[in-house]
Amino acid sequence: MKYFIIAGEKSGDLHASNLISEIRTADPEAEIAGWGGDRMSEAGATILKDYRELAFMGFIEVIRNIRVILGFLKLVKVQIAEFAPDVIVLVDYAGFNLRVARWAKGEGYKIAYYIAPKAWAWNESRVYKLKKYVDKLLVIFPFELEFFSKFGISTAFVGNPLKDEIGKFRKNEHFRTENKLDERPVIALLPGSRKQEVEKMLSLMVALSTEYRDYQLVIAGVSNLGKGFYEQHLAGSDIKIVFDQTYDLLSVSRAAVVTSGTATLETALFAVPQVVVYKTSNVSYLIAKSLVKIKYISLVNLVSEKEVVKELIQGDYAIDRVKEELNKVAGDTKNRKAQLMEYALLSEKLGHEGASKMASAEIVNLILKK
Repeated sequence: MKYFIIAGEKSGDLHASNLISEIRTADPEAEIAGWGGDRMSEAGATILKDYRELAFMGFIEVIRNIRVILGFLKLVKVQIAEFAPDVIVLVDYAGFNLRVARWAKGEGYKIAYYIAPKAWAWNESRVYKLKKYVDKLLVIFPFELEFFSKFGISTAFVGNPLKDEIGKFRKNEHFRTENKLDERPVIALLPGSRKQEVEKMLSLMVALSTEYRDYQLVIAGVSNLGKGFYEQHLAGSDIKIVFDQTYDLLSVSRAAVVTSGTATLETALFAVPQVVVYKTSNVSYLIAKSLVKIKYISLVNLVSEKEVVKELIQGDYAIDRVKEELNKVAGDTKNRKAQLMEYALLSEKLGHEGASKMASAEIVNLILKK
C-alpha cells in the first residue's frame, strides 16, 4: 500500500519517522513518500520537500510568505496526484495540513491526521474542518479524545510518541567529557528549534550566565541553524553548546529554562525541573492573546490541568523573573520536590509506550476499511 506523509516541523519529522518504522512492520510492502526531513528519510520515506523550507511561525511571518506557502500547496497537490497514495497522513502543522486535507478530501483520498491541531486551545473552527475533511484523527493527549469525539469526529487516543522516543534513548556515559563540561551542576537552556524563536529567546538565556557562576549553562542547539548562528549570541560567555543531543543534555541536568513547546514535555519526562518561557512579536502576541481560550501555554500544565511549571510569557520573560523562578527549582527546595512529584503523575496520564505502533495500526485499518 502507498502512504503520503506530510510533516512540517522538526518534531513532526521525528514522530513521523517512528510511525514509518511501525507502518513498515505492519505492511512490509509499503511505499512511503512525503514532506519531512532526515529522520523520515532514514526510516525509509522518499522525501519530496524538506520541512526546513516550511518553517514559518507567527501571524506576521505567515502573511509575509503567503505566496510561497500557496506555491507549496500547489506543488504538494501535484506530487500527491502523481504518487496516488492509498492514504494521506498529516502530522501536526495544522495551518498547512488542513489546507491539504480540504483539497485531498475533495479528490477522494483517505486522510488520517496524527497529532491533532490544538483546536481546544484556540480557533475552534478547525474542529469542523477536521470533521469534514479527516477520516481518522489520532490524538496524543488523553483529554483530546473526549474533546474531539463530542464533535462526532472519529478519534483514537494512541498515547504520546515522546514516550516511545524517550524509551528508546540510551544515555551516553561520556557525554560530559566529550563536550568538555566541567564538574558544576548543569542548567540546560532550550531556546527552541526554529530560527525566529531562537533569536527571540536566546539572548536572555545567555545573560543568565553571569547570575549562575556555580552552574554550567549548556545550550541545546540544532545543527541545521549552524554553530555561527548560536555563537553570535554568546557574547564571550563560557556557555557551552551541544548539537542534536538534547536528551543527553537533559539526562545530566539539574534544572532547565525551556521555550514553550514539545520540549517542555520532554524535560518533564526526563524529570528535570524547569521554568517555561516564551516571547514573540507584540503583534503576534496580541492576536494570540485575543484568540487563546486556555489558561496555560505549556504542555506540562495543560495535560496536568494545573500550574506545575512556572510560565514566563512576553513581558514576564525578564532576567529577574527567570532567576527568581529558576532558584525555586534548581536548589533542594519544596518547589523542586513538588514539581518532580507532579511529573510522575503527568507521565502516568500520558500512558504507556507504543503510540507509533497504535497509530500505524489505525492507519493501516483505515486503508483496508471499505
